Amino acid sequence: MSHDNETNPAPGSASRRSFLKRSAALAALAATPPAVVQAAEKGLDETAAGFFEKMNLSIEVNGTPHRLSVEPRVTLLDLLREQLHLHGTKKGCDWGQCGACTVHVDGQRVLSCMSLAVMQNGKKVTTIEGLAKGDVLHPMQEAFIRHDGFQCGYCTPGQIMSGISCIREGHAGSAEEVREYMSGNICRCGAYPNIVDAILEVKQKGGAL
Repeated sequence: MSHDNETNPAPGSASRRSFLKRSAALAALAATPPAVVQAAEKGLDETAAGFFEKMNLSIEVNGTPHRLSVEPRVTLLDLLREQLHLHGTKKGCDWGQCGACTVHVDGQRVLSCMSLAVMQNGKKVTTIEGLAKGDVLHPMQEAFIRHDGFQCGYCTPGQIMSGISCIREGHAGSAEEVREYMSGNICRCGAYPNIVDAILEVKQKGGAL
C-alpha cells in the first residue's frame, strides 16, 4: 500500500496542515544551537531543574529591550507569560497545534510554544500587547471588533497575529486562500467566517501592517 499521502499530503487537507506544522517544528529544532540541544537532552525532569545552567538572552519585546538569564529549555511562550508577564499570548495546546500562542519574531509569525527563548537572542518580538499605539487599535484589532471575529476570545490574540502575517505574506487574495493560510489557528467557538471577513477587509483597505 502506498504512503504517498503521508509524505506529500494533498493541498488543504488536515494531514497537510499537520505535516507542515511538524516540518516547521523540525526546522526550528534543526536551528537550535548544539549547546542548547545537548543541555536539553540530559534531562527534562522537574527534579533535575537545578542542572540547567542559565544562558544570557538579549531580546526586544514590543519595542522594549530586555537582558535576561534563562534556562535553555524555556520556551518563548513561557518567557513572555511567566517572566515578562505578557499574558495576551495564550497557551492552548502547548504543542504547536492550535495557534493561540502566535507572535511575530522579526516580522514573521512564530508558534511561541514551539520555539526556545534562547533561539530569539538579538531578535525583535511583537505580541498582541504591542500592536496598538496608545489608545489607537491596530487595523486588524478594529476589524475583528467590527466583524465580531471572536466569541470566548481565547484564540483571538493568535488569530489577529496570524491574520496580520497572512496579509504580509501575500496570502489574503481570497476567502479560500485566507482559510488555507489561517488553518493553523483553531477557533473552538467557530467564528471562522467573521475572522475571514475581518482579514479580507483589512487587506482591501490596505491598512498599515
